[in-house]
Amino acid sequence: MNTQDTTETLPQWSLTAIYPSFDSPQYREDAAGLKEKLRLLLERLDSPLPAGVSVPELLSVIRAYDEAGDVAENLRAYAEALYTADTRNGRALAEINALETAALPLGKAAVLLRIRLAEQKDRIRELLEGELRPYRYVITRLLEGAAYQMTPDMEDLALDLSRSGGAAWGRLQEAISSTASGVWDAAGGQRKPITVLRNLAHSPDRSLRERAYRAELAAWKEQEIPLAAALNGVKGTSLTLDKRRGWRSLLQKSAFQSRLSEKTLNALIAALESSLPLFRRYLKAKASLLGVKTCAFYDLFAPVNPPGTADRRWSWEEAAEFVVRGFGDFDGEMGAFARRAFDGAWIDPRSREGKVGGAYCTDFPLAGESRILCNFEGSFDSVTTLAHELGHAWHHEVLRGLPRSLSVYPMTLAETASIFAETIVFEGALEKARPDERPGLLEGNLKDGCQVIVDILSRFYFERALFERRDRGELPPEELCALMIEAQKKTYGEGLDADLLHPYMWAVKSHYYSPSLAFYNYPYAFGLLFSLGLYTRAREEGPAFAAAYRDLLRLTGRASVEEAAQSAGFSPETAAFWRQGLDLIEKRVETFEKIGGQNHGR
Repeated sequence: MNTQDTTETLPQWSLTAIYPSFDSPQYREDAAGLKEKLRLLLERLDSPLPAGVSVPELLSVIRAYDEAGDVAENLRAYAEALYTADTRNGRALAEINALETAALPLGKAAVLLRIRLAEQKDRIRELLEGELRPYRYVITRLLEGAAYQMTPDMEDLALDLSRSGGAAWGRLQEAISSTASGVWDAAGGQRKPITVLRNLAHSPDRSLRERAYRAELAAWKEQEIPLAAALNGVKGTSLTLDKRRGWRSLLQKSAFQSRLSEKTLNALIAALESSLPLFRRYLKAKASLLGVKTCAFYDLFAPVNPPGTADRRWSWEEAAEFVVRGFGDFDGEMGAFARRAFDGAWIDPRSREGKVGGAYCTDFPLAGESRILCNFEGSFDSVTTLAHELGHAWHHEVLRGLPRSLSVYPMTLAETASIFAETIVFEGALEKARPDERPGLLEGNLKDGCQVIVDILSRFYFERALFERRDRGELPPEELCALMIEAQKKTYGEGLDADLLHPYMWAVKSHYYSPSLAFYNYPYAFGLLFSLGLYTRAREEGPAFAAAYRDLLRLTGRASVEEAAQSAGFSPETAAFWRQGLDLIEKRVETFEKIGGQNHGR
C-alpha cells in the first residue's frame, strides 16, 4: 500500500449530527441556553443551601450543575474539533473564545458549589451514608476540594484571565506545531510540515529518518522563542495560582486530579524506574536488528524486519475491519459499537496541512456520540492508535446515561480503558499473524511500551525539574533543551546514543501546555500496566470478563483509582500490582532478544 497516495482518499469525520454549523439554530439555541442555565445556577448558589438540606434539594442543585456542564462540553468539543482539524479556521477560534467567555460562570459555580457543601459538611456526610451513597465519592471530593481554592472573586478573576493567559499560550503551541515546517530541499526551496517530518520517523530507511529528524529539530529551533514563551507562561500561571490555592506542590494537585493517593503515585514511579534496565535491553536488541551499535532517537519508531520477516502495511479498510473484529471477539457489544463509529463517520484519519498532529477522542454528551481525530499512515502503530482512541469512545459509551457527576473520570482510568483496547487488538494480531509478521508486531508493541514507560518517565522528570526552575524565573529555550536532554539521558541511558537525543520534546508535546493539568504524562504508564493486569484476568476468565470490564468502566466516574482497581481484585499501592504488567513485558523482551541475537549471528 502506498500510504502517500492513500492519504488523499482517506475519509474525514462528519460533525453535522452534532451541529450542522456554527450558524445553525441548534448551535445558537444551545449557546443561548448555556447562558440562561448558568444564570439560574449562579442565582441558586448565591445563597447558602437550606439549613438541614434534604436529598431532593441537594440533587436538584447537582443536576442543574451537570446539565450546564453537558451543554458547555458539547459546544466546546464541537468548536475545538473544527479548530484542531484546521487551525487556520478563524471562525472556530472565535467561537472557542466566545464559549470560554460564556462558560466562565461554570467555573464560578464549581467554586460556589464546593463552598455551599462545605458550609453543611456534617449534614452532607450524614446524607452520604443513606440515599446519596452513589454520590459518596464525588461529593467527598468536592468537600476536599473546597480546601484548595481561593475566594470566589479571586477564582472568578483567575478564570477570566485564563482566556488571555494560560489557555491562549496553549493555543499558540497548537497553532505553531500544526503549521510549522522544516527545510527538506534547500536548493529546491521545498519544506515539509512538522507533522509529516515526524511521521517519517516510521520509515524503514534510516537515512530518511535521520534527514527528517534533523529537519524537524531545525524547524523547532526556528520556533523556539515563541514556544518557550508559551511554556513559561503556562507553567508560571500554574505555579502562581496553585500556590494561592494552597497546594503543597503541583504534584500533590496532580495526584488529587488523577484520583490516586500519593502512595500509589510513588509506587508507580518506582515501578517505572525499576523497568529501565529492561527497556535498555530491548533497545540494545533493536540496535542489533537495525545493524547499528546504538539506537539514535530517530530509530525509536523504526520498523524492524529481521531476515525472513515482513512489515505489513494496512489500508484504512483493513484497519477498520481488524479493529471491529478484535473488539467483537472480546465483547460483541464493543465490536458493534466500533462498527457504528466507522459507519457513522466518527473518525478523521486524513493528514493535511493545518490539522494538528497526534490523536484524540472527544465526547459530545448531548448528542450521545464521540469523534476521533488521528493521522493514519498505514503502519500497525496507526491501527493500535485507532484502537486506543476507540477505547476512549467505548468508555464514554458505557457511561452513557449516567449523570455527569457520576461519569467524569480521571486520566489514569481513561488511559486504562484506551490501552486495554489497544492490548485486545495487539494480542489478536499477534495470534493471527504469519510467522514472518510476528517479530515486527512484537517489536512494535515493545516500542510502544518503551514510549509509555521510558519516554513518559523522561517527561515526568523534565516537568518536575521545569517547575522547580520556573519557580525562580523564566527559562530560555537552551535551558529547556538542556533539561529535556538530561531527562532523556536519565531514562534511556545507554539504550540511546547520547549525542542523538531530542532536545525539543518540550515543544512537541501539547500536554505541557495545559495550565490546569500538570504532569499529564504518568496516567499513560498507569493505564498500560493496569490494562495488562486486566488483560491477564480476561484470558483467565474468558468471555465472562467482558461484563465485568463494563462494570469496572461504569465505576470509574464515581470511585478513586484504588477503589476501582480493588473492584477488579488489584491493589495499586503495592509493588505486586505493577509487577504483573512488567512481568508480561519482560517475557516479550526476552523473546525479542532472541530474535536480535539470531540476527546478530548471521
